Amino acid sequence: MARPKKVMNSEDATTADETAAVTDESGAVAGAVEDGKILDYITGKPVAENDKERVRQRIARALFHEYGISVDDMEPDFKVKVDGSNKKIDIAIFEPGSEHTPENVRRLVVCQKELKLGDKGAYKMRDHEQAAKEFDVLHGGMTVCANCKYGLWTNGLEMFFFQTVRSRFDVKFKPIGDWPMGDESVGTRDVASHAKLRRADPEMLRTAFRRCHNFIHGNEGMPKDAAFWQFLYLISAKMYDERQPNDARRFWAGRFEKTVNGQRQLVDEQFDPEGQKAIRKRIEPLFKEVKKKYESVFGGNEEISLSDRALAFMVSELAKYDLGRTDVDAKGAAYQEIVGTNLRGDRGQYFTPRGAIKLVVSMLDPKPNERVLDPACGTGGFLTATLAHFAHKFHEENGTEAGSESTQEFNSIQDRLGEFVKKNLFGADFDPFLVRAAQMNAVMASNAEAHLFNLNSLEFPSGHLAGVSDAKKFAPLGSMDVVMTNPPFGSDIPVTDPNILRHFELAHVWERAEDGSFRNTGKIQGNVAPEVLFVERCIDWLKPGGRLGIVLPDGILGNPGDEYIRAWLLRRCWVLASIDLPVEVFVSEANVNILTSLLFLKKKTDREIQSDDLGRSRDYKVFMAVAERVGVDRRGNVLYRRSPDGDDLVEDLIEKEKIRIGGQLVTRTLRRKRKVVDDDLPRIADAYGRFRKEFKEPGA
Repeated sequence: MARPKKVMNSEDATTADETAAVTDESGAVAGAVEDGKILDYITGKPVAENDKERVRQRIARALFHEYGISVDDMEPDFKVKVDGSNKKIDIAIFEPGSEHTPENVRRLVVCQKELKLGDKGAYKMRDHEQAAKEFDVLHGGMTVCANCKYGLWTNGLEMFFFQTVRSRFDVKFKPIGDWPMGDESVGTRDVASHAKLRRADPEMLRTAFRRCHNFIHGNEGMPKDAAFWQFLYLISAKMYDERQPNDARRFWAGRFEKTVNGQRQLVDEQFDPEGQKAIRKRIEPLFKEVKKKYESVFGGNEEISLSDRALAFMVSELAKYDLGRTDVDAKGAAYQEIVGTNLRGDRGQYFTPRGAIKLVVSMLDPKPNERVLDPACGTGGFLTATLAHFAHKFHEENGTEAGSESTQEFNSIQDRLGEFVKKNLFGADFDPFLVRAAQMNAVMASNAEAHLFNLNSLEFPSGHLAGVSDAKKFAPLGSMDVVMTNPPFGSDIPVTDPNILRHFELAHVWERAEDGSFRNTGKIQGNVAPEVLFVERCIDWLKPGGRLGIVLPDGILGNPGDEYIRAWLLRRCWVLASIDLPVEVFVSEANVNILTSLLFLKKKTDREIQSDDLGRSRDYKVFMAVAERVGVDRRGNVLYRRSPDGDDLVEDLIEKEKIRIGGQLVTRTLRRKRKVVDDDLPRIADAYGRFRKEFKEPGA
């Protein structure tokens, strides 16, 4: 079990490069684009990649996926003459099907380079008045394009929407909370709670979550952890509200009539003190109901302590999205990014990068009737990735695509996910903060509460924490089909409590016997790295035949002094696979410089162990792989696959979106190319699938 140097499917080695070549020959990769360029979402043509361009591409995707605007009705770098000089507008949007001329412009977008939050991770976000000097080009373009109705200025984090108000003598730009959909339907005070919610584009959902959390942290002056909980309160209220009938919904921010300068006008609640108070009157009773509904998440004393302005901002930001219909993986990624800012380096805890999580779930391939546990669940990454795995499989079974299913099909899949969560999804963590955060992650993914316990997994079934008694009832040792986890690890956080150590075979001193095997001396070590104990505890939790996927530091698999651990594992488990991960996996996301591996095991039955002890063991195939690239460098910059000439490879992409135009549901299809991220992990998952078709799992 030493660290592998090549990707090996069996005794005949297959290198990572050879696996990549198979992918290329399949036709999945076609064409290339010059290094330093990306493909424009609107035109499909190469453009220079930079901070500003990344913002423009994100907005262009949102215009198609969220607002239902056809790319045929968009044009990048549209020239308009403002005050006698030509100005380029980053994105111009025209009357559907019309010629791209200034008189046909209906909306304009001006982008600035992406705002970097810096080391403090917070930015005091401005209102329209504070940022007024930024809008000259946008307002100039909206003025000269006589039929332009709406404008947007953004730097990736701040987003300022405007509506044009024209009179005989001047043009004014009214701040609004959001644009209407492509067919220009927009909710009023009377129908805002009935307005059609939209599925979130993954990148825009991450932006929305960042905007909300940053607004509280930067503008309200709250510590990051307090800001997170305020964010969580509103997310839970939003999810609860989505399941109410339309006429009972309260999580919305609309418009209301108000006398302004002697005239009756429609005013956005988000920007008006009276409207902000109206939002609070709706949300606070809603949150009281939420606390009663999710007793495992809330203690009952929680309050929304945001200012009226901050509360209105967050409600306006989140209300437009249908979180229930938004992709499970997209929600999990956005949520984990926010939670992760509060979880870096405490007691060896680091949230697991999503690529590694998806690989573990894909290779273990849990089934809906199997009990799944993460005994160091953190923010719930493995648990929600399991739900995303099932959601994908359920859509495949139904022959549907996420977002295009009927209401009946959607409800059926949600019911199946909820049933699995309530019966078969389990997690535990020592940190009560993380247990609550993970529970909300599960609720957001499935509308159901998982069995999550606040306990020390290394003490279980003993321990004094609140979740021990329930865990003994619902998740006793030996009861799990699948365990997947990334435990706390490191020699700087050893376990030294003899009351814990005495329960673990691997916490004892082992010596080599005359026949080369190892025997337990009965003496307890003074301290043991937690990951060693977690391996044993995970196996304890499995049924015979159950499967484990665990993140481990490489030492366990290669250090000469840890050979007794490997011997112990080989006696009790079949080794299914070992995947060597590069240092970039944890450096880029958690700033932890450590080499790790993914180890996959299958627990032997007592009869199989006895057979091996009697010398009747048999050889079997073990899948081994080295992931050399995971799509990012050490700084988190995306890396792309390249041709022999050094150009970035591209692949065909077909995107579909159902939108409602004039009361009719229309499916729009967009064919584009995109650069191929240089990530070995999905290819390793595919290779493992092929390996298992050829070689069945060892054991019963």
